[in-house]
Parts: sequence; structure tokens; C-alpha cells
Amino acid sequence: MRSNSDIQPLTDPARNCHPSMSLSAVVNTNNENQNHHGRDVKITDVVSTGVSGILYKWVNYGKGWRPRWFVLHDGVLSYYKIHGPDKIVLSEQTGKGSKVIGEDFTRRVSRRHKNGNSGSSRNPVGEIHLKVSSIRESRSEDRRFSIFTGTKTLRLRAESREDRVAWMEALQAVKDMFPRISNSELMVPVDNATFSTEKLRLRLLEEGLSETAIQDTEQIMKKEFASLQNQLSILKQKYWLLMDTLRQLETEKVDLENTVVDESQKQLLNIGALGTARQDKYSESASDSEDENERVDAAEEDTDEEDDTFFDTRDFLSSTSNKSNVSEVGSSSLSSDDDEPYDLNSRESVDPAISHVGKNFPHVKRRNRLPTPIETEKGVSLWSMIKDNIGKDLTRVCLPVYFNEPLSSLQKCFEDLEYSYLLDRAYEWGKRGNNLMRILNVAAFAVSGYASTDGRICKPFNPLLGETYEADYPDKGLRFFAEKVSHHPMVVACHCEGTGWKFYADSNLKSKFRGRSIQLDPVGVLTLEFDDGEVFKWSKVTTSIYNLILGKLYCDHYGTMLIQGNCNYSCKLKFKEQSIIDRNPHQVQGLIHDKSGKVAATLFGKWDECMHFVIGEHSSKGKDHESLSESQLIWRRNKPPKFPTRYNLTRFAISMNELNPGLKEKLPPTDSRLRPDQRCLENGDYEKANAEKLRLEQRQRQAKRMQEQGWKPRWFAKDKASDTYRYVGGYWEAREEGKWEACPDIFGDHN
Repeated sequence: MRSNSDIQPLTDPARNCHPSMSLSAVVNTNNENQNHHGRDVKITDVVSTGVSGILYKWVNYGKGWRPRWFVLHDGVLSYYKIHGPDKIVLSEQTGKGSKVIGEDFTRRVSRRHKNGNSGSSRNPVGEIHLKVSSIRESRSEDRRFSIFTGTKTLRLRAESREDRVAWMEALQAVKDMFPRISNSELMVPVDNATFSTEKLRLRLLEEGLSETAIQDTEQIMKKEFASLQNQLSILKQKYWLLMDTLRQLETEKVDLENTVVDESQKQLLNIGALGTARQDKYSESASDSEDENERVDAAEEDTDEEDDTFFDTRDFLSSTSNKSNVSEVGSSSLSSDDDEPYDLNSRESVDPAISHVGKNFPHVKRRNRLPTPIETEKGVSLWSMIKDNIGKDLTRVCLPVYFNEPLSSLQKCFEDLEYSYLLDRAYEWGKRGNNLMRILNVAAFAVSGYASTDGRICKPFNPLLGETYEADYPDKGLRFFAEKVSHHPMVVACHCEGTGWKFYADSNLKSKFRGRSIQLDPVGVLTLEFDDGEVFKWSKVTTSIYNLILGKLYCDHYGTMLIQGNCNYSCKLKFKEQSIIDRNPHQVQGLIHDKSGKVAATLFGKWDECMHFVIGEHSSKGKDHESLSESQLIWRRNKPPKFPTRYNLTRFAISMNELNPGLKEKLPPTDSRLRPDQRCLENGDYEKANAEKLRLEQRQRQAKRMQEQGWKPRWFAKDKASDTYRYVGGYWEAREEGKWEACPDIFGDHN
């Protein structure tokens, strides 16, 4: 946090003595460009005619800095919107009768005059009474200042340093008209307190009391009143001390938030084109051109009551990629280059003994971009959709298609296998008798499944009961199949076969709206079986999605993951929860234990970047684990696709919903690729996608009744011993023969 000296209160005696002198110079200079009179502006002019101009007001992280028309008159600072349906139209008449600060007003009036815009006046959307407010300027940014009312803070930014000086002088000149009583003045001495006891004396005389008794009574009353006055004075003093402390804390908070905003905007500039369309929906840069502000703000419909700020710490806190003295050890078959086949020769492997793993898979050309959208996506308020659903199960809330990505939850299960080469290497290490390297690769695989969630803020489609998804990827040496086996609770089961290993799981999510966030708690066990009999089991950690109402959404994963093995080793991975002050988020640390409980190896890294390991226990704490000379890189996240999507899909995810020529005839009618609302969303046909989603949800209401009547999944059955769903086989054989008679047309007729 920045020191208190970074925000300077306006208490300079020289400035307060002659507020009209510096004010006149700045305002007079600005007014020369606006055809105002060039005479000196005295404090009487500020009070009588007022001061006006355009300032940029901080709304929230999603909307950033927005221009407002401010008017200072009679000790009240009012502001108006200049865009949107409740805007005030700027014209020559708007600034008439007051001293206008800044050249932004002249440019906007000139531009609107050319465009022929006109409109009626509006009421202000906010008012600040300077009598009860404090004004502070930021020393870290020479155009910013803030006004604190005791209950809220108005963060403002002028167009230039000179404009800020003019505004500060004008505000302080008006505020000086309402001098604040000092604490010493509040502490009125007891000797100065006077109380009239005349009525009491007359009443006591009527009762026949003596003069001595009356004087004693008067003295008692005076002492009691004096004591009461002392107590009130002390309470008043404590109140003002508390208010001073609150103002100081608020000032420090404002500067910290401004630092967060500055850093996050710098990070956004470094991100480049990745996720540009999606970022533009939730975040607008303060450095946009005036023309861009006109286009964006013209559709502005926010209210200034929604000024709560929710920061996206992901961009601010994300650090640069980890460096290592060991080269990258592998990648999935989906390179970031369009036509370049998977080739491990271009990368140094962990050990030359397994450098051949993955080389024998054939190259398959897959798409590298989504279709061009047919329509322009419409904006929609998430809060208006979920405000009545806080505390409910996420899977039971129906949201419009705008909040979905063109993938189903079944396909998301397959996305966990993007880095399946780690399992191929784990199998090879086990064959060579190195079970320690096997579990290290398994642990890296368990972490790698979270890499694709970075920047993914859209919800996958909930599958229909009986919906399936297949993935035949010879370029990765695996075949994957998944089916929705239960509607309530929603459970999906999957089964994958690779080179020397099988991976299967059934999963369910317990989810809750928390107002500003969603918490997802996975339920289910993931199982990995190698052909030599070694088995590993683990469960996923908790996921939370933040800034649900305002700001740019981001997700975080946290908790402890235990990977239990049935042979020599087990692993405990700790996903660290992200905090606002943590500049090194997404950390994962783990330990490999042998049967005796001794630490055999240490893992560390980030779930969205890479993982390293060190043989033996490494207890040193810090952020530079990867700089250790003995550390080795075991996994690194793939590069982003050449053609980024607005959903921030990885190259692997882009390929999952592809419907190649000839593939449609081989698929069962239950495959996710054939789901009409999902296909329309991928094609950018949003209106049709919404209509199809509504139609399918109405059909899905029958699913609960079907399940109660004894409906059973087609390709999976529940194992009574483990109480999990296991693949019963037969799918790939039915696909080979094209026999799908037993598969219902769950998607029904659609246009």
C-alpha cells in the first residue's frame, strides 16, 4: 500500500489564503479557447456564476472511466451523463452562465454541432455537498483527485494537469466558505458554561426553602450540566477523530485501487489479441479515442448507483511466464502453428530414453478457428438473470445462450485430456521400472486439466439425459466417450483408452450462487489404470468464478488434491487460493510420498503455466522455485491458438465440436455435435440458438419423469461395489456397424 504522503490533502495555507489568484489564471486560460470573457475570476464569481466542465468519473472496473458533465454551484457539485438515454446534450447553452474548465467541452460541442445532435436537459444523476466532503488529490497521477462524502468516494480524472488544478482551486474556494470547527474549539472550557437557574430559584422560593438550600441546589445543577457538557465534547472529539481516520483510510484505498487499475490496464495491453472480443464486453480501456468513446458510450445504460467496484485480479496479479534452465518437455499434438504436425524432435525431452513416446501417432489436420458469426452478439445483464436465483443450484438455473460457450459438459470432460502425452510417458516410465517418474507425470496431468480454464468465463451447455460425445483422436493415440447418465443430480460419466492406460470417471457439480461469485464443488473420483496394474485415483479441487455482477469475470481453483496410488507412491497437491495482495497467483505445490511416508520428490508451479519438480524434499519457500539448478520442467501449457475466439477456447477445444464431412453419418443421434442450439451458437446464429435452447429445455422437463420410471443409460452402468458408473462397452462396435436403433432422437425436430 502506498504511503499517506502519496495523497496530499488540500491544507496548504498558501493555497487557502488566496484561492481566487491561481484559479483565475487557469480558468481564464481555458476560457480563451471557449470564447468566454477573459477577466479575472474572483471567488465571488465562482460562488455566483458557478464552474462547469467535463470530468471523467470512475464507475467500476467493467465500465472504467466515463465522461460526465459537472456543475459546481451554491456549494453543490452536480454531475450529469452525456451519453445514453438519460444524457444531457452538450451545446453552447449548456456552459452559458458559468466558467467552463477544459477544452473537452469545446470539442464535443463542435462535434455534436456537425452531427446535428440535439436534445432536452436532464436532472443530475448525482450531487455532492462540499460542506460535508473532503477533497484530496493524487500525487501518483497528476490528473486525478477524489471527493469523499463520508459514505462514498467520487474518483475523478481531469483531461489535463492544468484542468485538475483549476477544479481543485474552485472546489477548495467553495469549501473554504464552510470552515470546519477544530477539535480545540469543540472542547469548550467548563468555566465558560452558563446555565440559567432563575425558574428553579423561583420554584424553590415558593416551596419556602432557605437561601442556603437554593444556592446549594443551583451549584449541584451547574456541576451536573458541566459534566454532561464535558461528556458531549469528548464524544464529539472522538467522532471527528474517527472521521479523520476514515478519510485517511479511504484515501489509501483509493490510491491502492488506482494502482490496481493502472497495472491491470498495462497487463491488458500486453495480452494482445487474445480474447479481445470477450474482454471488450467486460472491460473498456481508459485510453480509448474520443470517437471510440462516442460509439461505446452511446449505448450506455448504466446507472450511477451501480458504482461498487469489483476488480479482476487475474490480469493485475498474473506474472510473466516461468523461466527454467530446462527446455520444454512436450506438447499435445495440437501445435499453435496451423499445419505443423506434432513433432517432439523440436523439443528436448525429460530423458532421451522416452523421446520416442508420441512420435508414432499420425498427423490429423483439424480446424483452427470457429465459423464467422452470422449475427452480432447482443449485450445482456447477468445480474438481471440471476438476482432471483441467489443460493440456488446452478444446474437448475436457465440462462440465455449468450452465457454459454459452444461446448457441452461432456466435451469439457474430454478437454482434461489435452495433455494426454503425460499419461503416455507415465506408462513408459513404469515399463522401465521408474514409478517415481510415473507418478510425477500423473500429478502433472492432474494439474494440466485446469490450464484451459484460464480466461474461460462462459458456461458449457448442460447435456440432455442420454446425450453422448465421442472423440476419436488417432493423432493423440486415444479414444474417448462420455454420456450423461443422470438428470437430477446431473452426473456425466466418461471412459478413455490410450496407449497402455485407461482413464474413467463420473462427475457431478454442487454449485451455489454467492451473489458476486459462483462456487463449484466437484463430486466424483477420477481413476487412471495402467495395463501393468498400477492404479491412481483423485478428486478435483473447488472452483470459484468471481466478479459475477460487475467487472471482468475470472476463475480460481483452490484446495487439496490427493492422488492415491495402489503401489509405491502417492501425491498431495495444494492449490493455493488467490488473494488481492498476491502478485504470484495460481500456485500449486505438492509432495510425492513413498510407502513409508518419506518425501521422494517435490512439485511446484502454476496451473495455468507450467510445473517443475525436484527429486527429494525441497523445503525452501519463495517464488523462485523454478530457478533452482536441480529443478526440471515436466509440463508447460500450450501456446494460444493463432486465431483466438471470443470464448478464449484453446486450440484443442476449438477442434472438439468440429463436424467433418462424413463424420455426421457415423455419429449416433445423441452426440453433442448434433445439438442444434450449441451448433447455432458456434455459427453465431444467436436468435435461433436461444429458440432451440428453450425448445430443448422444455423437452428436458420430461427427463426427470423418465428417470423415475426406470430409465437406464445406454453405455454405462453403476458398479455397486464402488457406487460409480463404469463403461459397459459396445459403443465403438456399434459405431463401426452403424447400429444406432437403440439410441433415441433426444434433440427432436428442429428447423
